[in-house]
Amino acid sequence: MATKRDYYEVLGVSKSASKDEIKSAFRKLAKKYHPDISKEENAEEKFKEVQEAYSVLSDDNKRRQYDQFGHAGVNGNGAGSGFGGFNGAGFGFDASDLGDIFDDLFGAGFGFGGSSSRRSSSRTRRGSDILMQVDLTFEEAVFGCEKDFDLDVVAECDKCDGKGGFHEETCSRCHGSGTITSEQRTILGSFMTKTTCPDCGGKGKTYREVCSKCHGKGSVKARKTITVSVPSGIDNGERLRVPGKGNSGENGGASGDLYLEFHIKEHKYFKRDGLDIYLEVPINMAEAVLGCKKEIPTIYGNVKLTISSGIDSGDKQRLKGKGIKDSTSRKTGDMYVIFKVITPKRLSRDQKKLFESLSKTDLDDSEIDRFVSFTNNND
Repeated sequence: MATKRDYYEVLGVSKSASKDEIKSAFRKLAKKYHPDISKEENAEEKFKEVQEAYSVLSDDNKRRQYDQFGHAGVNGNGAGSGFGGFNGAGFGFDASDLGDIFDDLFGAGFGFGGSSSRRSSSRTRRGSDILMQVDLTFEEAVFGCEKDFDLDVVAECDKCDGKGGFHEETCSRCHGSGTITSEQRTILGSFMTKTTCPDCGGKGKTYREVCSKCHGKGSVKARKTITVSVPSGIDNGERLRVPGKGNSGENGGASGDLYLEFHIKEHKYFKRDGLDIYLEVPINMAEAVLGCKKEIPTIYGNVKLTISSGIDSGDKQRLKGKGIKDSTSRKTGDMYVIFKVITPKRLSRDQKKLFESLSKTDLDDSEIDRFVSFTNNND
């Protein structure tokens, strides 16, 4: 009887190799020597030898016994026993290790005992979502509106009701299962491979007459016009979800959703910050000094505003509740009037005389006096 080779030598790893290194070496050699694809001499015996080595070294207890007593320490524990009807039990490792390798060798869907990871083509699938960019005017965003949108979607074919054809029949090739099963015989036993049926595409049924409109797909590209109610207070960059207005599903699945992303055009005068509105109002020097009543616009119409005397440029006045109403949160912002005092560039002779006379008047120029004092002290 031939002497067994050292298990570490069989896998080509050192005695200090980690479990990951042992597993990696096993996967490479198992693929290399698999009898169904290997052209190596004595591939079947080498494959069996690799399996035996891995069954011991991948198990912590067996590996400790092997390291201490050699092959004698693991005799009778499964190593070297028969492989007929292999299911992974009794070898010290999970069958999923081999399952991963067989997927690499034969493709996904290779399973033990006829199991399959095939994704059924006949199961219900939800349609995909659609994102659409929408431009709004300032007023449409502030007050809300109803807008019509032209939308390109994948829709269920109305000619065949999404089936893809007429006169439905059970697929003669897969007999309605949607898969084709083939058997692979190896030294490990029999393995069943399931692949999607090429005739019915996994649906398990065919049609004597293919739909001429969708060409068997069950869906077509279509342009739809939908009407959407845009809520008041929508802001730039916000999205609105419209349920069920995305692409149609497959095999009776629900349609996806439509998401509208809004881009809002700026207003010539009003500036927006969340739900608040800002408006810059120009006033002349006399109005700033004496105060006045002034009619100003708001998003709800003009109002009379009382401006106090002694206003400086940049001062602001709050108008409570004159901002934007958000129909979702039911909050209302405010409006802020920012004053900009305009210095006249051209004066008539009489106006100049008035300002010259005013400059000689003893006015409350405390701010100017403090600045002059500061300047003189820093000379």
